[in-house]
Amino acid sequence: MEAVMGIPLVWGATDAEVRAGYPCDGVLPGPRSSWYRAVTVRAGVSCVFRWLCQLRVAPYSYDLLDNMGRRSPRRLTPGAGELAIGQRVMTIFELVSFETDRHLTLKLTDPRGLRLFGGFAVSYTVADTGRGTTRLVAKLAVGERNGLLGRARTPLLAWGDLLMMRKQLLTLRDLAESHG
Repeated sequence: MEAVMGIPLVWGATDAEVRAGYPCDGVLPGPRSSWYRAVTVRAGVSCVFRWLCQLRVAPYSYDLLDNMGRRSPRRLTPGAGELAIGQRVMTIFELVSFETDRHLTLKLTDPRGLRLFGGFAVSYTVADTGRGTTRLVAKLAVGERNGLLGRARTPLLAWGDLLMMRKQLLTLRDLAESHG
């Protein structure tokens, strides 16, 4: 796999993954930028997708920062895989679409989160690589911020998101591999 350069906009994604279409495309109105994060997981698609469903329960990133100090569960939570449009995910997102063993697509809807970060939509996708591994790719569609201050914040948000989402994807990878 040839990696695409461009940190903090792209981390771990291939050229083909960056060029692909995602369910979050079109969720936000108006111009936006796109950020990509990806990892390979040594577990089957169903296992990886089930761990993605755990995002309904906790963020799986830096728990001290984004989970009020509570540790994200290290075992699957019964019922977390029972998805429905409109469910809260990671507290500030809403589930706007999903396809079992394919993707979860979320939109930032929390008023405080919108004020802090602006518009965000994200698709977490899983794809079988055919070698007993799964590609877990997240694409973030980022709403453009108006004004000089808004535009200046976007690169800072990209770096912050990279740090948080990298930790999230690596944690989900490790859990899927150890419980798969």
